Amino acid sequence: MPQDVHPQVQAILDAATGAGLPKLEDLTPEQARKLIERLASARRNNYQGHQVASVEDTDTGASYGQVPVRIYRASERANAPVALFYHGGGHVFGSLDTHDLVARSLSAQCRCTVVSVDYRMGPEHPFPAAVDDAFAAARWVAENAVALEVDADRIALSGDSAGGNLAAVVALLAREHSAFSVSAQVLVYPVTDYRCTHPSYERYAEGYGLLEAGTMRWFQRHYLGGVEQAHDWRASPLLAEDLSNLPPALVLLAECDVLRDEGVAYAERLRDAGVDVEHTEYAGMVHGFFAYLGLVDDTERAHQRVAEFLMRCWSR
Repeated sequence: MPQDVHPQVQAILDAATGAGLPKLEDLTPEQARKLIERLASARRNNYQGHQVASVEDTDTGASYGQVPVRIYRASERANAPVALFYHGGGHVFGSLDTHDLVARSLSAQCRCTVVSVDYRMGPEHPFPAAVDDAFAAARWVAENAVALEVDADRIALSGDSAGGNLAAVVALLAREHSAFSVSAQVLVYPVTDYRCTHPSYERYAEGYGLLEAGTMRWFQRHYLGGVEQAHDWRASPLLAEDLSNLPPALVLLAECDVLRDEGVAYAERLRDAGVDVEHTEYAGMVHGFFAYLGLVDDTERAHQRVAEFLMRCWSR
């Protein structure tokens, strides 16, 4: 097994190996979804999670695509800052339930309202359906802030992996269309280049958890239909021509991750474009560690890092 993985993470990898978990790319999308939901359910059963004041399942309404959302409120006070959260899963699997613990943690630790977005996924709903839903949900929050009792001047976009991809793309779309104000973006090991060609694809190709180089190409095939659409910046925000005039960004990366290099590249491009960027890489961590609440110390530190960043952005 890899020698550079943190011992706490290695224990999780060893348990997965012992359980005989299949490679995701060897499954159908439906089989992969069932597996991920089962694993997430086991985590929820074994970890109490952070307490929030209320949780509500609703949707954005017909005018905004009727996108299902789950709203977490840290308190009942009105005009709270709000973070949209887009779950990971390669735009193929993942749900409000798989990332429930993450959303609860962010709401509690950031002392904000979190709107978790259940966007459509491939292959049933290929690109750009996920982008359309992600943007529609953000517009819904901004344009209904009073009714939602959130502050339209303190809207953050956040997500992990495929969700980080959507958060980055929605930030660009909000700028392009002058649609609403975004105060911050939190990108947790985001997919920024669906061409799947960066050196970390070779360095961490296999043996570092469920996400492997082959898994990303499986996602590419089911979400985009192939590499051709990977050149569209709405799929690969790293390829956007102009990254200037975007909100402050926190880019959190795992060292042992096929997505590591494209995350670094995106942080560098944002910085070169004059965007306020904070970039943190967690040594020995693998893709998915942001969900290892109660199991890995750096997971707790990463959530605290997000809270510090957002509260700093919202206090400006």
